[in-house]
Amino acid sequence: MVFELQPHLVGDLLELRPLRPDDWDGLFTVASDPLIWEQHPARDRYKEEVFNEFFREALETGSAFVVIDRKTQRTIGSSRYFGLDLEKREIEIGWTFLARSHWGGKYNAELKRLMLDHAFKFVETVVLLVAPTNGRSRKAVERIGGVMRERRAGADPHRQNVEHLVYEIKKP
Repeated sequence: MVFELQPHLVGDLLELRPLRPDDWDGLFTVASDPLIWEQHPARDRYKEEVFNEFFREALETGSAFVVIDRKTQRTIGSSRYFGLDLEKREIEIGWTFLARSHWGGKYNAELKRLMLDHAFKFVETVVLLVAPTNGRSRKAVERIGGVMRERRAGADPHRQNVEHLVYEIKKP
């Protein structure tokens, strides 16, 4: 079986569908909130020129989703798969952000459950990278079963050195 990187996933609260160029307006409306990015290494991602690069890269990956609230049919965020490693039977879920109106657990939990359930049809391990300073994301990953396995050096979008905590979730 081939890992489909952009399936259409539907839960009780959310719908995840492949990101398209015409999702720009709705997604930037969400992303333009500076408080979403305050603990993130790319703290300026709320700026249009910075988010434009993020959006362009997301489209190019062929693995990004737009997240839609099923009740309101409004765009509330995005996430994506990255770095499929068939030898390790591993993939990353990341670049996730949600509107502050949808913070607090149940939306992120369903978003990740939908993506994890799909991923575990093909891989044994899902990894999630979180900046050590991003307490909100660390708690959210731990709430869904993520276990920290290592620290990893990397670069942020501005080519500055950053450290990530690598969490993993194993297939049940």
